[in-house]
Amino acid sequence: MAPRRPAELYRAPFPLYTVRLHPRRPLAITAGGGGAAKTGIRNGVHFLQLEQIGGQLSASLLHCHDTETRATMTMALAGDVIAAGQDNSCHILRFSLQEPEAPGAAGKDGSGDKGPRRRRGGSGGGGAQGAQGRAREVRVESLQRVRTDFSPDALQKAVRFSADGALLATGGADGFLRLWEFPSMKKTLEFRAHDGEIEDIALGPDNKVVTAGRDFQCCVWQQDQLVTGLRWHENLPGIPDKAYRYQACRFGAVEGSAGALRLYTVQVPHKRERRPPPCYLTKWDGKSFLPLLTRPCGSEVVSCLSISDSGTFLGLGTVTGSVAIHIAFSLQRLYYVKEAHGIVVTDVAFVPESRPGRELLGGHEAALLSVAVDSRCKLHLLPTRRSLPVWLLLLLCAGLIVATILLLQLAFPGFL
Repeated sequence: MAPRRPAELYRAPFPLYTVRLHPRRPLAITAGGGGAAKTGIRNGVHFLQLEQIGGQLSASLLHCHDTETRATMTMALAGDVIAAGQDNSCHILRFSLQEPEAPGAAGKDGSGDKGPRRRRGGSGGGGAQGAQGRAREVRVESLQRVRTDFSPDALQKAVRFSADGALLATGGADGFLRLWEFPSMKKTLEFRAHDGEIEDIALGPDNKVVTAGRDFQCCVWQQDQLVTGLRWHENLPGIPDKAYRYQACRFGAVEGSAGALRLYTVQVPHKRERRPPPCYLTKWDGKSFLPLLTRPCGSEVVSCLSISDSGTFLGLGTVTGSVAIHIAFSLQRLYYVKEAHGIVVTDVAFVPESRPGRELLGGHEAALLSVAVDSRCKLHLLPTRRSLPVWLLLLLCAGLIVATILLLQLAFPGFL
């Protein structure tokens, strides 16, 4: 049975380019905007409270942080700190979530300045209400701004925190990889990693960094030394070297293997053709960086990639607005909605598998959020896959063996 059309979780007053979910709080952060053009389209970062209401996941607008003339194109999250890629710079923001004050503590003069926010915008959008109808408050503080791209058409295209939050990596249109200590934002490394734009960055074990560029290369770096260049098609005859380029790269956990990692990459056709060739997903060993499995993932050009916390699922968005979920182990497609958005999907993110995240799933196995230039944030729910318990499988096997023996006895008397 085909999946139901995804629910519209939130609608922003501007194009959305990125979305992240807090690992320990039921909080989604999405951002975008119209840039510096004087079109009247604003720029901002929106904080959304996620909660189960009537058995359905809904989003309520907690806070709108205005980013003036800068649209946020990329974003990384480390605890309560956001690294936002805006134009040629990375802006570091810290936010705090304040619990509502007691009814008598605010507005003693009757002015009601700090009363609850009212619900606003979008399906399910509005001000999240705390206990007894009082709203929670989000406060955002701008910490630092560093320039991260120096090309004529400068644009930061990728930003990632390390697992421990002590390192920040940025890349963009000038092809340079820059590493920054956090929170001091002291630049520790800067070198040209690609001859073209850097599309994506993944931070892996042993301080290795993987970069995907528009120059057909995906490289593994140790500091500024090239460890290896990935070759996804070396075992696939008939695919020319420059027919595909790398679009995305991500490290993911290995389900059931603590500490183990896999690298996943997306390859898309370099040129568009009347009959579009398929895009490909490749799974790599996280230590040796040898390809383990490659599978086609459809002819729609993939625009973004996300991996669930446990490494069980991969989420994909496409330039035609479609959204898919694949099983990480086999790379087979498990969920697909054609043109879930009316235009390019700019980012996807799984609901975390922490305790607050599991409470939001409502009995589903996974939930994926997608955002697009159509200003919408949509929810994709993956129903729990049904499986038979081991004892029942053993019982069925035993019954099958007994039935086979009885049939043989009937067909060949004296068989036993």
